[in-house]
Amino acid sequence: QVQLVESGGGLVQAGGSLRLSCAASGIIFSLATMGWYRQAPGKQRELVADMSSGGWTNYADSVKGRFTISRDNAKNTVYLQMNSLKPEDTAVYYCNAYKRGNRSWGQGTQVTVSS
Repeated sequence: QVQLVESGGGLVQAGGSLRLSCAASGIIFSLATMGWYRQAPGKQRELVADMSSGGWTNYADSVKGRFTISRDNAKNTVYLQMNSLKPEDTAVYYCNAYKRGNRSWGQGTQVTVSS
């Protein structure tokens, strides 16, 4: 089965940076759309960014210009570089893989941005 393991979360001050990683297994990684979602306390899970197998990217308006999604198909890994972090970016960040109607989730990694 598909396994997604996130890493790289933590506590950072406002204006700082973090890079999240998600290692995937059990999937033909190069054919999957990979994405990052987040869920803050009391809020619904929302898309942060995703990248198709062809390299097309999509970002939430709130992170455009600050976050960058990338993937390394040789390493079956997707990344989320987060710069200029704000307190409102605080959330659990989840890796997501989507292929042919099947969606899989990682366990999540906490990102906390202090003001």
